[in-house]
Amino acid sequence: MLRRLFAIITLSISFFLLTIILTPSAEALVKIKVTDVSYKECPAGVGEGSVTSGGSALPATCYLITGKTNNTSGKILYDADVFGRIYDANNEPALQNRTRLGALTQVPPGVSEFELRISVPSNQPTPLKLKQFKATGFSTKVYPTF
Repeated sequence: MLRRLFAIITLSISFFLLTIILTPSAEALVKIKVTDVSYKECPAGVGEGSVTSGGSALPATCYLITGKTNNTSGKILYDADVFGRIYDANNEPALQNRTRLGALTQVPPGVSEFELRISVPSNQPTPLKLKQFKATGFSTKVYPTF
């Protein structure tokens, strides 16, 4: 009886330790401050022939959104999603129902510059207004699970 109890305890401890060792650690999102956001039209040849998505292909204008990220985590962050709201000159949303504007592969510690390409319907009046920009990234690379 004592041997059986010892075997059960040994197996339980072994299973517990294996679970701890083999379970991947959960990585939380890290907030990244975004500042100095501006835009400019894409250079010639970039974005030529752009059209909007969503069923009806309307002509679109290509813009480069630029700004600075401030990563205070002290680590390189990966797969950072950049969010923001873009309005036209009439305060109408330039990108309907879309606040995620793109992703940055890596964000080094400290302040660094970024650039994202977007397409806005050509019939939206400028100047564009860029508001509520922020980003979030991970302290390790994110791999898809299947």
